[in-house]
Amino acid sequence: MSKHIRQAIAFTVVSMVLVGLYHVVLWGFASAVFPSQAEGSLIRRADGTVIGSRLIAQKFERPEYFRPRPSAADYNAASTSGSNYGPSNPDHLKAVRERIDAIVKEDGVQASQIPSEMVTASGAGMDPHVPPAAADLQAARVAATRKVDASRVRALIAEHTETPTLGVLGRARVNVLELNLALDQAFGTPVAAQEKNANAR
Repeated sequence: MSKHIRQAIAFTVVSMVLVGLYHVVLWGFASAVFPSQAEGSLIRRADGTVIGSRLIAQKFERPEYFRPRPSAADYNAASTSGSNYGPSNPDHLKAVRERIDAIVKEDGVQASQIPSEMVTASGAGMDPHVPPAAADLQAARVAATRKVDASRVRALIAEHTETPTLGVLGRARVNVLELNLALDQAFGTPVAAQEKNANAR
């Protein structure tokens, strides 16, 4: 029996070394070659404070900001999921109709102009990107709310439009979090602007 115990212990130790070593080597390689990706593609302020990850969508509701795709998980990265509704599900169709009506009202566009990505949730509910057309759709509203020329906002969209990977994989896309941070950098945060105007009165 002691022989079996020794074999079991030896097997456990060898397995722990092999499995643990594999992860350490993989993490070390990733940290050396892809340091940002290995740490979660985090976006930080100048003081090192983490704002978020460029891989995970965040909720933006204020009109001064671009909106990401809808999220069935309410942008909760701890419970990523889709709605599992089929395209003919009544609840899904109702949600899509409500989103279309809200965009038509807020952005002053026709329903036919709205990209499907702006009214349907992604599979994980955390898609950080929207198509350039979805960002352009919101440009007039963002510019008007921030009291800046729409051409300047559209220039930021162009600067933050990513081309398909290797020129052929995927589609052109805009990272909403990075675009909104660029808005604040270019035109100031809405809260700071409001405080400045209040102090000037």
